[in-house]
Amino acid sequence: MTSPPASALAAVLLGNTLMRIAGATGGVLIGLYLSALVAQGRMLDAGLVGALTAVAFGAELVGALPMGMLADAWTPRTLMTYGALLGAGAVQLFGLSELVGLFVVARALEGLAVAATTPSVLAFLTEATATDAVRRGKVMSCFEASLLGGLAFGGLLAAFLWRTIGVWSFSAAAGLYVAAAGLFVSGAQGGRHPVDAWAGLRGALAAPLLRHLAPAWVCVNAMVGVWLGSTLPFVLTVPERRGQFLTGIFATNPDGVGWALVGYAIVFATGVTGWSLILHRFRRMTVLRLALGGLLLACLGLYALNHAGEQPPAVRWCIGAGTALAIMVESGFTPTALALLGEAVGEQAGRGATMGVYSVLLGIGAVAGSVLGGIGASWAAMDGLIAVTVLLALGAFLGVEWLARHTVPPAGSRG
Repeated sequence: MTSPPASALAAVLLGNTLMRIAGATGGVLIGLYLSALVAQGRMLDAGLVGALTAVAFGAELVGALPMGMLADAWTPRTLMTYGALLGAGAVQLFGLSELVGLFVVARALEGLAVAATTPSVLAFLTEATATDAVRRGKVMSCFEASLLGGLAFGGLLAAFLWRTIGVWSFSAAAGLYVAAAGLFVSGAQGGRHPVDAWAGLRGALAAPLLRHLAPAWVCVNAMVGVWLGSTLPFVLTVPERRGQFLTGIFATNPDGVGWALVGYAIVFATGVTGWSLILHRFRRMTVLRLALGGLLLACLGLYALNHAGEQPPAVRWCIGAGTALAIMVESGFTPTALALLGEAVGEQAGRGATMGVYSVLLGIGAVAGSVLGGIGASWAAMDGLIAVTVLLALGAFLGVEWLARHTVPPAGSRG
C-alpha cells in the first residue's frame, strides 16, 4: 500500500488513545456505579467487581486471535471501526439496567471490542510503515504512549464524570468510543485487499521471531499486570506501613493514587518520545538490553525510595529523579519489540493474525503478572512487588538473549 500521510496515522493513533481512555473510564465507572447501587440497598460486593474485570480480560484474551484473523479477512479498517462501535454499545448497557447478568454481557462485549481493535490497529500501522524503519519506530512508540496515557487518564476522567453527571457518565464513555470509530474510518484509508485468514495464521505461527520473542514478551507484559492492576493501589493505600515508605503512603489520601499514575504516565511517555527520535540509530537487540537494564535500575531506585522514609525530603527527591530517568530508559522495550515484530512480518499475509498472537501473549502476561503481584504484595507489600519485578526482568533478559541467539534479523533491519 502507498505510505499514508502523517495525518492519517495520527488519526488512527488518536482513535486508539480514545479507545483506551474510554475503556479505563468505563472500568472505573463500573466500580463507582456498583458502589452507588450498594448504597441504595442492592446486595452486591467487591467480588462482583473483580469478576466483571476477569470477564473483560478473559474475553479479550480469547477473542484476540480470532479477531486478528478477521482483520486479515475483512481488512484492519473494518474491524477496528466495528470494535470501537461494539465498545460504545457495551459501555452504554451499564447505564440502562441494574441486572447483574447484563453487566456480565456488557463487560464481555467490551473485552471483545478491545480484542478487535488492538490487532487490527497494529496490523494497519505495521503495513503503513513497511518501507520506512525510522517512521515505524516513531509510530510504535506513539502507540505505546497512547496505551499508557489512556490507562492513566481514564481514572481521573471517570471520577470527574461521575461527580458531575452520574449515570450519564456511561453515555460520555460511549461517546469516546464513537469518536474513536470516526477517527479509524477517516485515518485507516487504503490498505491491502483481504487475505486468506487461515493462511495468515499459519504464516504467523511459523514466524521464528514471534516464537523466540514470546518468552521475553510474556515476562515484560507480566510486569504490566504487576504494576497497573489493582494490587498497586491496594498497597499504596493499605493502612499498615510495614516499615516501608511507599507502602500505605496514600492511606489518608486515596486520590493520590490517580495522580501518581498520571505522573508515571508522563515520565514513561517522555521516555517513549525520546526513544522514538533515536530508535532507528540503534540495533534492536541493543535497545532491548538497555531497556531491561533501565528496568533493573528502576527497581533498585524504588527499593531505595521505599526504605528512605527516615531520610530528608531532598534525598528522596534525588532517588525519585534517578528512578524516573531509569523508567525513561526502560520505556524503549515495547516499541522496539513491536518494531522488530513488524519487520519480521514483512510483506507476508497475516499481519492481523500475527498481532492477534501478540495480543494473546500480552494478555497471558498481564494475567500472570496480576497473580504474581498479589502473591508478592501479600508476602512483603511494596518490597514484594519490586522483588517479583526483578525476577520477571531476569526472565526477560534470558528471553532476549535466546532471541538474539536463535533469530536472524529480517533483511534491512538493525537486528
